[in-house]
Amino acid sequence: MKIISWNVAGFRACLKKGFEDFFDKEQADIYCLQEVKALEDQIDFKRKDYFSYLNPADKKGYSGTMIYTNIEPLNVSFGIGIDEHDHEGRVITLEYEDFYLVNQYVPNVKRDLSRLDYRMKWEDDLKNYLKELEKNKPVVVCGDFNVAHEEIDIKNAKANIGNAGFTYEERNKFTDLLNSGFIDTYRYYNPDKDDAFSWWSYMGKARENNVGWRIDYFIVSKSIISKVSNPSIYSDVFGSDHCPIGIELDMN
Repeated sequence: MKIISWNVAGFRACLKKGFEDFFDKEQADIYCLQEVKALEDQIDFKRKDYFSYLNPADKKGYSGTMIYTNIEPLNVSFGIGIDEHDHEGRVITLEYEDFYLVNQYVPNVKRDLSRLDYRMKWEDDLKNYLKELEKNKPVVVCGDFNVAHEEIDIKNAKANIGNAGFTYEERNKFTDLLNSGFIDTYRYYNPDKDDAFSWWSYMGKARENNVGWRIDYFIVSKSIISKVSNPSIYSDVFGSDHCPIGIELDMN
């Protein structure tokens, strides 16, 4: 089973920048999208062999997650069951026979860190949600986590300490999540790989010079890390300020 995650930074815009070609070329079983910024009737993309699930934000043109899957889930749920968090369309959970798949888009703390306190609450509540799921079966979580975890995950680490996406608070929450029983699949299989990024600023030729951040992840329950292979970063795929990432999962 091939799963791809991509913050498309506006699905309608990404559709005009090669998304369809990428979708058809990769032939993944599941595509998890974040920052869709659209309602159902605004999305002109269907594939007959895929089920699609959209969780839009209440606020138009903001946030939102979506999944295309050619494997019908046993159950689909939206949000994490906490009203404070569930108006921004940030989570879709698919239940399969052997695991849960959670597509999520972590709130940005904003440049002035004005949303940092809210982000800390989100992190704790999301972790609790994932651990509740894990009581039933293993969990695969993917999406834009809006944090570069370690210095190896960001080009100019020293200059960015304390900036949004690289505060100690955000990084520590990601560490807490991993310490609760999850594994960062890319780093597990590529422990020393640097200059492996998934997001680049549009400013200053950042992508051209690969001055980026790794803020998109697949993390999985420790019990199934051996089922994961080929963690990938599609850094040559454009269409967004993020690039897609992927894994292969064999639950047999």
